[in-house]
Amino acid sequence: MTALSDTVKREIGQHFVFGFHGHEVSDDIKTLIQDYHLGSVILMKRNIQDARQARKLVQDLQTIAKESGHEKPLLIGIDQENGLVSAFSSPTAGTQFPGAMALAGTGDPDLAFEVSAATARELKMVGINWAYSPVADVNSDSRNPVIDPKEVATYASSVARGLTSCGVAPSAKHFPGHGDTHVDSHLALPVITKSKAQLQATELVPFDALVQGPNSIASIMVGHMALPGLTGDNTPASLSPKVTKDLLRGQMRYDGVVVTDCLEMDAVAEPLQGGCGVEEGALRSLLAGSDVAMVCHTFERHVGSIKRVYAAVESGELSYEELAASGQRVAKLKDAYAGSWDDVVLEDKAFQVLWHKLKRTNQDLSRAAYQKSSAVVWGAEKLPLKDEEKAVLLFTPTMESLNRAVDDADGLLRDRSGRVRNTASASYLAFASEVQNRSPTARHIVYSSDDAVENVIGDVGAIVFVLRNADRSVWQREYLKRLLAQVPKEIPVVLLASCGPYDLVGEEGLRDRTAFVASFEFTREALEAFVGVVFDGIQARGRVPVAV
Repeated sequence: MTALSDTVKREIGQHFVFGFHGHEVSDDIKTLIQDYHLGSVILMKRNIQDARQARKLVQDLQTIAKESGHEKPLLIGIDQENGLVSAFSSPTAGTQFPGAMALAGTGDPDLAFEVSAATARELKMVGINWAYSPVADVNSDSRNPVIDPKEVATYASSVARGLTSCGVAPSAKHFPGHGDTHVDSHLALPVITKSKAQLQATELVPFDALVQGPNSIASIMVGHMALPGLTGDNTPASLSPKVTKDLLRGQMRYDGVVVTDCLEMDAVAEPLQGGCGVEEGALRSLLAGSDVAMVCHTFERHVGSIKRVYAAVESGELSYEELAASGQRVAKLKDAYAGSWDDVVLEDKAFQVLWHKLKRTNQDLSRAAYQKSSAVVWGAEKLPLKDEEKAVLLFTPTMESLNRAVDDADGLLRDRSGRVRNTASASYLAFASEVQNRSPTARHIVYSSDDAVENVIGDVGAIVFVLRNADRSVWQREYLKRLLAQVPKEIPVVLLASCGPYDLVGEEGLRDRTAFVASFEFTREALEAFVGVVFDGIQARGRVPVAV
């Protein structure tokens, strides 16, 4: 039994990271910092307008914390994996850099370090001190080729070192490994049936590399997947003491901060998916050994989660002594990466000048990195396209939901009713514009599973056909085959895997007819690099880091 004193409430607040809505400090987040002593804030894409606005927003949050009597500054986190999950990246904010698969495609761990350090410099300049990166998951789902876990460890370590070198705390995710599943924990609970020995041979290899030695990673994010071979039941890893206390703390001897993935994901939040609910999940995650529980979206759930922990501490269900010991890890992280109040509440002198200088430097690095990541899977001898007088037909797939971290962060893909709002996607539209700059008569066709195949007649010089996770959305493959059946063989066809490189696994019969290039992501920058390869004759220097 512990009385809920002000000291106890302040301690409890340090064990949460919450998100909010808007480009300015909202009443909700102000209340959480002032009244509930919230110790960490996550910024989402919805919070970022431009660099100067982001800096002011962070300054305002830190000022509220200071004036509310917080002992230490806030940890300000963000989902900045680079690639498709880049909450800070936009033309007016942070630089868009390649994500994990594209960086591995460069074959250059030093470049991964350099890119991550550049990202950290931008984040630190606006006051963000905690990045939920690197991704340390090993793709070992039997539906897809296996990635070498040692290679994942190499690149994840490079990313972690790069972030750390410029004062941003990394957070490797999603422990103990989310790669052996095609189920998205935003929507349901993934179940991975591997034994502990199998996990140690594959999924745990990158995490083991990240936590060992004097340079152990600052934090680790535990995911919402069930591992019955490890835990004995279908409890999500984030809520299981056997994962955090026994495996990560005990066996692997990790002593850094453990943060959960967002507890509003349906794997935890939705009872119909077997979840216990957000508020109960917050308590269970702390009981399981996490130091910080993450709740990204809903004010009522924020308050409910804290109050559930209040009740548990007061009743003795959650030991205050254990919570305070956990709090020492959080305090150590703050000391290392947030620093003192003098470090976070700063004047705005020369910010814009310094920011624009950094952004120019980083944009040059970004272009070089993307050029180095583009990979020709087959058909290099068919590139570049040569006949610029005849029209190019560009086919891009209609957008489908990929992952809420990718397509819902800024509310652009789906409206409140779940309907698709932009069937082409902004990046594909920008891509089409780049193609039309090379081939003024180019036509952009957005194809879908319901469409009849475009009748390819007339003065067509080439076809560029874009795929996006066609290993799962197999209708794209079927559309492609129907299209090729009517395309004269003398017309060159270039295929692009614009997300995962697995679109044409098992379709090697297309080799004689097509060129096939992988960009690993459908960011504008990756697609521009593809245009350089296909139309401008720039050499594709990347490789596919898996066997396809």
